[in-house]
Amino acid sequence: MERLSDAMELPCDVQLAVAIKLSANSIEDLCRFRMTCCAARDVGEEDIVLRMVSIQPPHDMNWRWSCDSIPQRFFERCFEAGHPKLLFREALRELYIRRNDANRWKMLQNAASSGLHAAKYALSMELLIQRDVRDARKNGLELFRALEAGALLPVCYSSCFAVLTISWPDEVQMPEKAKDNMVCDSTVCLNRGHMGLLYDYRRKAAARGSVHGVGGADHMSCIHCRADYDVERYLDIPRV
Repeated sequence: MERLSDAMELPCDVQLAVAIKLSANSIEDLCRFRMTCCAARDVGEEDIVLRMVSIQPPHDMNWRWSCDSIPQRFFERCFEAGHPKLLFREALRELYIRRNDANRWKMLQNAASSGLHAAKYALSMELLIQRDVRDARKNGLELFRALEAGALLPVCYSSCFAVLTISWPDEVQMPEKAKDNMVCDSTVCLNRGHMGLLYDYRRKAAARGSVHGVGGADHMSCIHCRADYDVERYLDIPRV
């Protein structure tokens, strides 16, 4: 009878591919793989494997993991390896909770460069409210346009909302935006300057359970005004 190969007998690239596949499936599958033999354990410690670990949204995470030192060390290793979701979550906390300007941009840009859509959304919002950074608004609008074209704005906003409101909702401090700091600078756009009012109307309608609470600024043809609306909504996360 033909004998099956042990994990340690497989070529290194095959072991690595298996570990990446399992880590992308679930943390539990990766842990089971690592317990099969010493070779699997070592492969499971590779940075490329830890960057691919499937990590649930904050509201779906097992609360016991936050109290156990072993899961905490595992997540720390994933963070050190550059896991995009963990970088993104920590970047938002550095931005709006700890107010650590030294690390915020690097972490958020690293998460966005990895392709994580939620990180791109947060970066676009940050760039759109910058007044003194060269090309910030242009770059922010490009990110916003790409996410909108992929219909990714709602899920990206939800990801930011989950990170900032589940952990420490009372400690979130969003940046201030001057009233005259708008993405839309057209002198002929009839909607320019009214996105704050529209957002307040939508928010209050949603609180009443009205159908007028949905839709945002999707009906508007001006993408700059649509971006202004999302900035208003993003900066209001602690109040929602």
